Amino acid sequence: MAKAVTKQKKVSAPAQKTTVQYYAYILECADGTLYAGSTSDLKRRVEEHNGSPKGAKYTRARRPVVLKYSEAFATLSEAAKREAALKRLTRIEKMKLISPIH
Repeated sequence: MAKAVTKQKKVSAPAQKTTVQYYAYILECADGTLYAGSTSDLKRRVEEHNGSPKGAKYTRARRPVVLKYSEAFATLSEAAKREAALKRLTRIEKMKLISPIH
């Protein structure tokens, strides 16, 4: 009797998606003004704002800055859209957003 040959389909492990998060954020500058931005690495970006030539021109003149608010997004496009929306807010609206008590 002949052995039955079973073809096995080669199954590869599922591709692992790395979930890169992007952020829209608000900083408070030393002079009390607020700055909105977006990034893929929040900690690095705040450090750049505080001590690197890569920090925004606006924040370089107003150091130190403190991170007051951030939101996470799946794509840079979403974060950039939120950054634009944050920039359109009035100062009062931004202060309400960053306030610990809403």
